[in-house]
Amino acid sequence: MSNVMLVDTNFSSVPIYKYLVLAGHNVTVVGGNPNDALAKSAEDYVHLDYSDVEKTKRLIADRSVEKLVPGCNDRSYFVCSEINDNGQFPGIDPLITTEIINNKEKFRDFSAKHGMPTPRVLADHEIGTRWPVIVKPVDAYSGRGVNIIHENNKDEITLALVHARKESRTGTCIVEDYVEGQLYSHTAFIQSGNVIIDFIVEEHCSVNQFVVDTSKVIYNFPESLLESIRANIHLLANKLDLHDGLIHTQFISNNNNYWLIEITRRCPGDLYSQLIELSTGFKYADNYARPFVGEPFIFGKVKQNWVMRHTLTQPLSYTLDSIRFNLPFMLINWVPISRTGDMLQASPSGRIGIMFTEASSEQTLNKMINTTIEHQLYDINP
Repeated sequence: MSNVMLVDTNFSSVPIYKYLVLAGHNVTVVGGNPNDALAKSAEDYVHLDYSDVEKTKRLIADRSVEKLVPGCNDRSYFVCSEINDNGQFPGIDPLITTEIINNKEKFRDFSAKHGMPTPRVLADHEIGTRWPVIVKPVDAYSGRGVNIIHENNKDEITLALVHARKESRTGTCIVEDYVEGQLYSHTAFIQSGNVIIDFIVEEHCSVNQFVVDTSKVIYNFPESLLESIRANIHLLANKLDLHDGLIHTQFISNNNNYWLIEITRRCPGDLYSQLIELSTGFKYADNYARPFVGEPFIFGKVKQNWVMRHTLTQPLSYTLDSIRFNLPFMLINWVPISRTGDMLQASPSGRIGIMFTEASSEQTLNKMINTTIEHQLYDINP
């Protein structure tokens, strides 16, 4: 089998790593944090900051790497795209395409040109004339550097712009209309530019308003909206000549309107892959990895389970002591990230763990989610 490099050591990439190993590949994992899950557990771990592209290229040559697999963060995919700009590794889009998708300013420009529904970006002379607005770095993630401005306050706008530019690798940000509604993700696998299987996930941000921590798969999303989203993904895939594989989209919906917020081609983090697998039986992590190692998708029968994914975080930094649960529930998977005595950072930097619960019905699941996002399911004891 192939010599494969997985460019990520975070716990969310563990299911990808397991698939690659079980498929018989020789897998090297690379990352700069020796305390990450795969850094501690993988058989062949290389301690390297993979954002240093030249060093990563030398490692690829030294290990005779034949296949390159991005992990679960934007930087990982961007680096893989940069390394693969001459197209020697399968499944990875060229750098110019990756920049259009991942850079918020370039993606908004592309969307406006092709009639895709995204929030309206304000020109410089419009800043201070429309409210509310949201200020974002063009190339950061997990809510870093994002601020909502509700009224014309010059000092507040200036601080928001400074904050956003500070979190951007390129020192660049955008100001756009702030749209309100329910946050969802549309996660799909494309082949020859067409969506061949997809899922809708309802998402909530209960601790940090810009960081998803609670989610469930939706099985009855309005068909007309879903078809419109699929049409936009088809347009994007064909205009940019995207490789076969995953395309993951966050969008906000309000009644019959929706706005595409962010699109990525890497596997989402916080074990999103396991939410899909536990809810539907679909081998999400396996099929994410397959195009990168030159293998076709394998799809089975999709089922419907009532599963909640919840990431335990906190708004402030403190030392973790224990967690007290206030209600009984069916826990089907618990992934610990922090331990008693650890100094936890505030969201999005710190996580206690990720839990997956299962309910007997949609109604029971919805009750569990409401209890969770209202901070009544458990107490975190410092």
